[in-house]
Amino acid sequence: MSGILSVGTRALQANQIALQTAGNNIANVNTPGYSRQTVVMQTVEGQFTGGGYIGKGVDVQTIERNFSAFLTRQSTIASATASADSTRADKLKQLEGVFAGGPTGLGAAISDMLNAFSDVASAPTDLTARTVVLTRVDETAKRMRAASQSLDELQSGVTQELNQKVNAINNLAQNIAIANDQIARAQGSGQPANDLLDRRDQLVRDLNQYVQTSSIAADDGTLGIFLGGSQALVLGTTVSKVSLVSDEFGDPLKSKLAINRSGLIIPLDEKALGGGEVPGLLRFQNTDLADGRNLLGRLTLAISTSMNDQHKLGLDLDGNPGGNLLTPTVFDASNIRMPVPPATVNTSTVTLSLSVRDTSAFSASDYELKFTSASAGSVTRLTDGKITAFDFASTDPVIIDGLAIEKSVTPAVAGDRFLIKPFSTSASNISAEFSNSRALAVASPVVGSVGTSNTGSLQLVSLKATGQPGGLALPPSPVPPATSGGGVKLVFAAGPPISYTVTGSTTPATGSILAYTPGAPIAIDGWEITLNGNPKPGDSVTVGNAKDSQYGDYYTRNAGNASAMMDLRDVKMFDGAALTDGFAGLIAQIGIRTQSANFATEVSSAIASNLERDRAGVSGVNLDEEAAKLLQYQQAYQASAKVIQIAQNIFDTLIQSMGR
Repeated sequence: MSGILSVGTRALQANQIALQTAGNNIANVNTPGYSRQTVVMQTVEGQFTGGGYIGKGVDVQTIERNFSAFLTRQSTIASATASADSTRADKLKQLEGVFAGGPTGLGAAISDMLNAFSDVASAPTDLTARTVVLTRVDETAKRMRAASQSLDELQSGVTQELNQKVNAINNLAQNIAIANDQIARAQGSGQPANDLLDRRDQLVRDLNQYVQTSSIAADDGTLGIFLGGSQALVLGTTVSKVSLVSDEFGDPLKSKLAINRSGLIIPLDEKALGGGEVPGLLRFQNTDLADGRNLLGRLTLAISTSMNDQHKLGLDLDGNPGGNLLTPTVFDASNIRMPVPPATVNTSTVTLSLSVRDTSAFSASDYELKFTSASAGSVTRLTDGKITAFDFASTDPVIIDGLAIEKSVTPAVAGDRFLIKPFSTSASNISAEFSNSRALAVASPVVGSVGTSNTGSLQLVSLKATGQPGGLALPPSPVPPATSGGGVKLVFAAGPPISYTVTGSTTPATGSILAYTPGAPIAIDGWEITLNGNPKPGDSVTVGNAKDSQYGDYYTRNAGNASAMMDLRDVKMFDGAALTDGFAGLIAQIGIRTQSANFATEVSSAIASNLERDRAGVSGVNLDEEAAKLLQYQQAYQASAKVIQIAQNIFDTLIQSMGR
């Protein structure tokens, strides 16, 4: 009689636990990280009798957690990758917004500035036209400066986000360590701590939203969490905190994630971090944002240097040589950086200086220069890894992509390194240098004329100062007491081929006889003359100094330098594109990155969603399935209660019989 009561009682208890477990699953259907639980029942060993083994009912062996370590790990990694891609794509969209096109964009301002010189070229003495040019110059400088300030604000926002997310990583790591301790303590019960395990797994998933990790389970039930493949973030209950540090050159515009191991700060390789929001932000800050700043800096430095150089070749309305039109870039310690501790610092006192040599050869990149001896070494262009060898002993300055690098007299030591950032500050403080319209130097310093006795069809097409290749040398003035004559003279001789003799020049040397090609520019002493037509023997062209008294105030009506400024529009300056197309090229490069990042986000998000769906298929709660189980266990519970009721009836009958 006690046997049937015991069987019913055991069954009642087992099915009650099953009902409670199904109810718990339903209650946690929307709980993040919850894994569906299942009651595992086992038959109680039967009692041997002469008539065979008699069953003694059922017991609950354990509450099993439905969990796939493989699917959980795959889902976590995919989610980390999607987080990195999504974070970078969002920031690239903001970067793209800094370089807006249209009539209010920087590209339109550059075109308007150069086009404004056309009115001055038509009316050199018109102060209104001159004022318009200066207004356009000031507006262009403001937009360059505004773009730089927007990049600074974006940089500040990224830095703030990184600090917040690093704090979140440390908090999650601490919580994982606490969960490790609780799980290790619960291991002694012999039963899995399902809810604690779920909580820890959810913490790990949350952590991987910020930075991708790897994990190794220990025998005591704790979980080791590692960053960058091998650096322990959590070991048992011990946490190594992470922080942000500057790069090895102390560049304030770039950061690295570092881990503190017993007081030792270890920077982590950005490429080894994998996915997560922090690596996504670091990649944006250290690569995309830095490249965007270099693209803007290259645009600014190339345009300002080209316009300043050309403007200084002209004469203003008072006959004075022109000055800088835009604020010139001054290279300082922020442009040439040396390693800082804990990186290996330079052991010599050698210093470098930087200057501009050719604006059309610029590449929007930073450079790392490394010495392998006292004077020799190599320069690495960081955008594409191109390496150029140098030796200051044979070539000083060293010319790299239009930049001249000079070394101090102090010998270097092998291993000395420098980070060269030529474009990082170009747009920060640019502005118009003056507002006096009379100071606009639009007159050419040289004046040309064809001989009055020429008999051929020779025509002077253009004459402008270029300053190339070695600077401007003005034509010689008349020798006193003469008030006319002087200058550089080209006298043509019969052909074929037609040639001319140049006198009064330095480069080419006076007396040089050169071949004449109609329409081909002729470069002499830093100015350039273009002729057309077919000269007759003895025909001549004279180029003189515009300030010579024989020309009077002709320079006030001469707009040759204004035309030269306008011609800058078509100079192939940015990767083979014209100056006025430089901003369009910048937008295109940023746009291509943004488009690529958006595509990567779509792909990684789809992969993450599919893997999470697979994980949820194993660990997630299915309400229909749980409802069916409720009915199943309810019926079993009711049947178990019926068994107990029958046992009670039998017992009552027995008692009544014995009472008679």
